[in-house]
Amino acid sequence: MAGVTFSFDNFAALIDLNIGIANRLDENRSESFTILFCDFAGMTQEIINTNLPNLLRTSDSIVHHENYYFFVMPYTDRYGTGIVKRMFEEMFARPIPSSAVCYPANGENKGELFESLHAEVKKMHRIDLDCLYGALEG
Repeated sequence: MAGVTFSFDNFAALIDLNIGIANRLDENRSESFTILFCDFAGMTQEIINTNLPNLLRTSDSIVHHENYYFFVMPYTDRYGTGIVKRMFEEMFARPIPSSAVCYPANGENKGELFESLHAEVKKMHRIDLDCLYGALEG
């Protein structure tokens, strides 16, 4: 098992791709995919790279910007995302600041999803994800 890593510069295109796949395959438009944000501040890149592949499916995508990681998980709802977060916390033996948004419940397009995620992370963790707006412009 291992997620597929994408450049942060391709994050917006990755969300567009997942929206397109969801619209093509998911007729009931339930929580087609979830974006999970995790702040891995204080962890070395080596520890992250060694442990993450053991927890993710090959259908999951990984995008990171500095110590902020974004996981795009198809056919994963908030409950499933919570399980993944707990697995991260067990693996790293520490709490991980995180938040999640689901398509289409939290946004119908990448801009709305990024805005929802930014607002959620700012409210829950007082972290400003202005980098998401740069991803939209890139």
